[in-house]
Amino acid sequence: MAAHRRHRQRTPGGGTARTAVTIALAGAATATGFEGTGHADPQPTPGQVRAKVERLYQEAETATEQYDGAREKADAAEGRIRTLGDRAARAQQELNTARDALGTVAAAQYRDGGFSPTLHLMLSDDPGQYLDGAEFAERAGVRQSAAVARVRRRLREIDQLRAAAHDEVTSLRAHQAELKRQKGTVTGKLAEARRLLARLSPGQRASVGGDGGTGRASRLAGDVRDALGAAGSAAAPTSRAAAAITYAQRKLGSPYVWGATGPDAFDCSGLIQAAYRSAGVSLPRTTYAQINAGRRVSRSELLPGDLVFFYSGISHVGLYIGNGMMIHAPNPSAPVRVAPIDQMPFAGATRVA
Repeated sequence: MAAHRRHRQRTPGGGTARTAVTIALAGAATATGFEGTGHADPQPTPGQVRAKVERLYQEAETATEQYDGAREKADAAEGRIRTLGDRAARAQQELNTARDALGTVAAAQYRDGGFSPTLHLMLSDDPGQYLDGAEFAERAGVRQSAAVARVRRRLREIDQLRAAAHDEVTSLRAHQAELKRQKGTVTGKLAEARRLLARLSPGQRASVGGDGGTGRASRLAGDVRDALGAAGSAAAPTSRAAAAITYAQRKLGSPYVWGATGPDAFDCSGLIQAAYRSAGVSLPRTTYAQINAGRRVSRSELLPGDLVFFYSGISHVGLYIGNGMMIHAPNPSAPVRVAPIDQMPFAGATRVA
């Protein structure tokens, strides 16, 4: 049997060739991966990090405004559901009263020996079984017919209220799904910005700050309460505009928190809404709605108290205080502060008071 065993043929130099290939591949991996002389991505400069972080912040703020809009719609839907619930409770109470009235009629008929089978059905647990029959009203007396009509109306009203509530619940769930989606977008953008900033030294992170690289807002932050506090309010054209500016000045240094409307933290539109709420003016929640909440004015017409908007998507807003400056909530890297309005692409302005 051994004589018939075929010997395995070896490729000449096969073992040596395989060894050489392995060594070559290992050498290539070492040259590119471990020594870093291959295709390693260059470290971004602080300027590149800054540009990307600012883009991420702008995208996050756009998503924040959409989140705020969905939150506003969800709150409105919840309010309508509560209202519908109250109306349904009142209708149910009125239905019970109407059925009690029918019970009085039934008792009288029973005493008279004329208890109607149809009236008996009316007092059952499922009044829908007989209300579709018009013959009941024809056989009943005037008093009975009026009582039945009241029950009919209340049952119809309750059915309508239940249908409306169902629609509102469906709407609420859609808004809640949008809230969840936008929240994921915001948190993802902000997390990516934090990862980029973590690569930088403390000094480099400070240069990425939040004042557009001009340093102007930072230089003003220390003395803004004194220098702009009285002057900004005095220059305001109305008492409400002055009150809004005063509120915003008191909030200088407050942190930016997406979705926040105060009193201790704000996003950009949340600060504007809170400032004018303190002045007795009710504004919508989002930048998209706030820009249409008053009379549009041009940049050359700006007065203290006007709302100034930025970017083509109207995703940022500040409160104009005069001399080309505004108070705004910039982004998570910077608190509520004073900044020049030429720091960002100007998109429009609105006068609300």
